[in-house]
Amino acid sequence: MAINAATLEAVGRRIESLWPQLNERQRRALLGVEARELGWGGVSAVARVAGVARSTVTTAVAELERSDVLEPGRSRRSGGGRKSTTVADPGLAAALDALVDPATRGDPMSPLRWTAKSTLSLAEALSASGHPVSDQTVAALLRDAGYSLQANAKVREGRQHPDRDAQFRHIHGTGRRFLRAKDPMVSVDAKKKELVGAEPGYKNGGREWEPKDGPVRVGTHDFPDPAVPYGVYDVGANTGWVSVGSDGDTAAFAVETLRRWWFGVGKVRYPKSKRLLVCADAGGSNGYRLRLRLRKRELAQLATETGLSITVCHFPPGTSKWNRIEHRLFAHITMNWRGRPLTSHEVVIELIGATTTRAGLTVHAEADTNSYPRKIKISDAEMAMVTRQIKPYAFHGEWNYTIRPAKQTTTV
Repeated sequence: MAINAATLEAVGRRIESLWPQLNERQRRALLGVEARELGWGGVSAVARVAGVARSTVTTAVAELERSDVLEPGRSRRSGGGRKSTTVADPGLAAALDALVDPATRGDPMSPLRWTAKSTLSLAEALSASGHPVSDQTVAALLRDAGYSLQANAKVREGRQHPDRDAQFRHIHGTGRRFLRAKDPMVSVDAKKKELVGAEPGYKNGGREWEPKDGPVRVGTHDFPDPAVPYGVYDVGANTGWVSVGSDGDTAAFAVETLRRWWFGVGKVRYPKSKRLLVCADAGGSNGYRLRLRLRKRELAQLATETGLSITVCHFPPGTSKWNRIEHRLFAHITMNWRGRPLTSHEVVIELIGATTTRAGLTVHAEADTNSYPRKIKISDAEMAMVTRQIKPYAFHGEWNYTIRPAKQTTTV
């Protein structure tokens, strides 16, 4: 039997009057009751009058018959509602990270990361690759991943090199080839020197929860006994290795840390690898100019010791914050010890070693008590021997080169 117009008008008036005052669960209950009271044809009629999908009314009637009891404060059963984009498209997050990663910067004093790519351009690229998504969803995903968005303009970091972006792409492409082949890719750098001392200790940046009016007291003057953390971040394994020295950030100290990492964990983790990719910035102990000879000699010796071909990629000048170790290792170390006085090298090592993240980062830390003299001169003859082991890339050979193990000579 057809439902007469007067009855439908009455249903419409009731729905219109009550709708603004009800939550989602209550609205469905209202639709279900009205449809059930109308009998045959009620579902379609109520859907038409209320302006909702027929499936919504069908669900409402089914809920009435089940008499579901929901938890307080909930309008839907657990698991109900539209699935998140990452659940509906499991590959979306990885595809977004692959687009953003080559242009990611980090601040070692902050947990945040920045990207210079706009959400609109990222959404277009994702949609073109089979992951249809809006720019608002991209923005939400980036925020969840710890990114802060900037305009689609490059951020000025020191002097701009004309081949800066091309070098970023070169590093990213080289790294992908190493990781796909299951070969190690590491990011290396020295963290800033930390003031270390016993009572009363030295001020460390940041704040921690402490009893009211009870801050940790530190000295008013800083007389530094420096700790020099140098880190190796294994990109593929998401693990860190940090040597804490006390003799300064030198090229010999940097390569010694890399040596300790390889013989400590790298050789076990990558038993079949014959090559290693090292990504470093362009200054300090990693510099490709100031300490060019000493660093290359130390790396050449390490290549011969390990039997590895060591490929080095330097970030362009003024872009050290783009090095992955900054925002994937050092940022978390800084957060782990913020507000705590560093009273000894042992405390520094303990706090670094205790650094973890929800993404699974683990860190090994140890002391390096060796002495590393400065101003070591490498003779032309010695450098000529080292140069034989080095093969520069065609693109910026001063930034990109591979150091091979020296050929062993046999005597009869």
